[in-house]
Amino acid sequence: MESSRLKGHARRESDPLRVLIIEDDRDVSAYIRQGLTQAGWNVDVADNGKDGLLLATTESYDALIVDRMLPGVEGLTLIRTLRASDNQTPALILSALGEVDDRVKGLNAGGDDYLVKPFAFSELHARLEALIRRAKSSGGHAETTLALADLEVDLLTREVHRGGSRIDLQPREFQLLEFLLRHQGQVVTRTMLLEGVWNYHFDPQTNVIDVHISRLRSKIDKGFDKPLLHTVRGAGYRLSA
Repeated sequence: MESSRLKGHARRESDPLRVLIIEDDRDVSAYIRQGLTQAGWNVDVADNGKDGLLLATTESYDALIVDRMLPGVEGLTLIRTLRASDNQTPALILSALGEVDDRVKGLNAGGDDYLVKPFAFSELHARLEALIRRAKSSGGHAETTLALADLEVDLLTREVHRGGSRIDLQPREFQLLEFLLRHQGQVVTRTMLLEGVWNYHFDPQTNVIDVHISRLRSKIDKGFDKPLLHTVRGAGYRLSA
């Protein structure tokens, strides 16, 4: 267990971002630590769940990176324990377990995002920054709703409304809308959708994205004056008002 700051030190807005890596693979943790340190972050490392839980509950962090399969205390148990004690520090789950059910279990346990190994550091860095931005914009409270213009998504009840009218979505359509909302205003590429929604790390050479985008567009835009789901020709899609 390595901590770079003293317990009880008050965090200031001007302090560098601080993250705790809870990962038993020392090569992986060293790789992440080097990249984040070069980016100007303060990084602590724990190589087991017990030490990680101790640091997470006694120190102040902007984000946590938590491996699922940890010695001592398993990763999802660690996150559940934090949430039960009202510790809402954003947690990015890092795991070689990448099936849809695995990711759903991670998010249901209280994880805020899920990244499958092997991963690109640039994506991990971007996801951490996005988690921290959302946490700060919501005052540090867990995010339960996503919204754009008159479109609202309740992440707890999984209900979708636009202009006060309820919209029924299939599970994959809901995942797609949630992903687009979390990247609203940005161009989302087909590769991002394949990885983030379908967990494909290759192009299956099918029209699965086109079909689901078409279905989603017909449900959230049909009958409304202002479309929200836009196709960016040659680049991908953008959800914006």
